[in-house]
Amino acid sequence: MEIRANYLHSVVLAGLASVVLASCTDSPAIQPASSSKSKFELSAYHGETVTVRSTPPDVEEYRVFQEGSTGFVSIQSVRSDAEQRATAFCDGTGKTMLSLRETTATPPYILGNFPRVEIIFGCVDKVSAGGAAPDDPKYAKLVNLRKLLEAKIITQQEFDAEKAKILKTP
Repeated sequence: MEIRANYLHSVVLAGLASVVLASCTDSPAIQPASSSKSKFELSAYHGETVTVRSTPPDVEEYRVFQEGSTGFVSIQSVRSDAEQRATAFCDGTGKTMLSLRETTATPPYILGNFPRVEIIFGCVDKVSAGGAAPDDPKYAKLVNLRKLLEAKIITQQEFDAEKAKILKTP
């Protein structure tokens, strides 16, 4: 009887482990943006797109998509995973990742509308005159502003007003 209880305990633990591992994220390969479609276009739940900066001349755009497999994954962790993948992709070419546009799923995260992030980015030289590096103060301010909006600390109107101010500064 004890062996059967141990067996059932092992089966339950293995099942839980597989559910936890399967519920992390979905991440298709990084693709050129010009020859791929947005996962948001194909979805019943459309996201909200924010333009971080315009595409510098002669910079190819790439698309990275990351989705949590449940509604219990934070949008910040999904974004972080997408940014890490994009950064690693550009590092592999000896360049720096430059975020151009970002689309995120809007809550509530139910009925298949899981936290999702799609980043359109380019890979630029480490010191690029054509665009700001990811450690540019404008970029950091926009990212932080977006996080405040997602956490519902500020309203969409406040976000739009602050974003316009940030983008107008030299």
